[in-house]
Amino acid sequence: MKRLDRLIIKSFVGPLLLTFTVAVFVLLMQFIWKYVDDIAGKGLSIGIIMELLIDAAATFVPMALPIAVLFASIMTMGNLGEHYELVAIKSGGIPLWRTMVPMGLIVAGLTVVAFFFANNVMPSAVLKYRTTLYDITRKKPALNIKPGEYYKEIDGFVIRVNEKNPNGRELRDITIYDQRNGSNSPDVVVAKYGIMQTTPDERYMLFTLYDGCSYSETSQDSKPDAAPFTRIYFAKNEMSFDLSSFAFDKSDESIFQGGYQMMNLSQLDSNVAKLNETLVENRSEQFKSVAMSNFRVDSSSVAALDVYSLVNSLDPIMKHRVYTEGKAHAERALNEYRMHTDAVISQQEYINRHNIEWHRKWTLSIACIVLFFVGAPFGSIVRKGGLGLPLVASVVFFVLYYVVGMIAEKAVREGAIGSWGMWISTFVMIPIGLLLTYRAVRN
Repeated sequence: MKRLDRLIIKSFVGPLLLTFTVAVFVLLMQFIWKYVDDIAGKGLSIGIIMELLIDAAATFVPMALPIAVLFASIMTMGNLGEHYELVAIKSGGIPLWRTMVPMGLIVAGLTVVAFFFANNVMPSAVLKYRTTLYDITRKKPALNIKPGEYYKEIDGFVIRVNEKNPNGRELRDITIYDQRNGSNSPDVVVAKYGIMQTTPDERYMLFTLYDGCSYSETSQDSKPDAAPFTRIYFAKNEMSFDLSSFAFDKSDESIFQGGYQMMNLSQLDSNVAKLNETLVENRSEQFKSVAMSNFRVDSSSVAALDVYSLVNSLDPIMKHRVYTEGKAHAERALNEYRMHTDAVISQQEYINRHNIEWHRKWTLSIACIVLFFVGAPFGSIVRKGGLGLPLVASVVFFVLYYVVGMIAEKAVREGAIGSWGMWISTFVMIPIGLLLTYRAVRN
């Protein structure tokens, strides 16, 4: 390896790693901001949160790599141009394309890595983080009884305390409503003070109550006004509450398998083939159903009849009845047709989503190469390094690529264009890259 190659690789790898880390971090922060309400206040362990974030971060790798390649290529070539190193390289008889070869080889390797992640790692990561996120969202908030508020998270009980010491264990003026026998006549336990603690396995919460009284009223269906009332005073009483519903239970991942985002290319191909067969069968069955249920008259017989003369020959009452029944029959046929059409459109959109995911695995990988041939020549033309211009330029180019891709993806999902539309953003950037490369070589 020549010294020039080592210099360029060293200049390229640093910004590449930095930008990749920042891009993953920004995407991860967006993910956390979206689900912060579901995560906060659940008393989750650090291990569970880290597992969720690592799995989510793995899904952002195919998106972060093109951003990192674009920024690093602009910054590297801009720095070389700003310090007149490109001029020295060209004066030595080395063409620009030869200067870009070391970076191009790295980008080619990153393209393979991006495709590997998109096809093999990302489906598994999506399955894992969605399973964990589902378990988090259905987990109850952490046990937190606040003074002066009614706490209703424990099934069958409502708890209210007026005072709570800073240590969180000693309580005063405690009222507990036991609603397990029905909320119309709950049992009530009142105590002046008590101690709250959980068992070592955190499966139960224990209340040790002092100087209190319990009230219970048992209703009688035959004599509701004569319900017996019981009042028991106690110096000490112990109550336990089951906290199993607060535990974090890990769901079986197989429940969530089958989503198109959790499939690799071969699985997507197989599933699309099955869905297309089902769609053809449903269209045929729907056509037959509508035709047989609404149009049972032989067309040759209808052609031989003078329908208008036949209807006009009827008396007014019968004519009104014929028109009414015909209108109702036509409305039923139209509603049935719309229902079947909506079902077919929904199924076709589901197939389109599979095709979108299939092409996305390729487009995000190829984007590394395409954006490299945009960023590297652009940096050599402007000859500005640092963080300012490269950052602005990379944001502009990537936003253009991303916005065009989103518009095209929406059109593909709705069936306005074929699945080839996922490549529109790539087709837009390729001419820009060729033009910039031509200008940079001729410059």
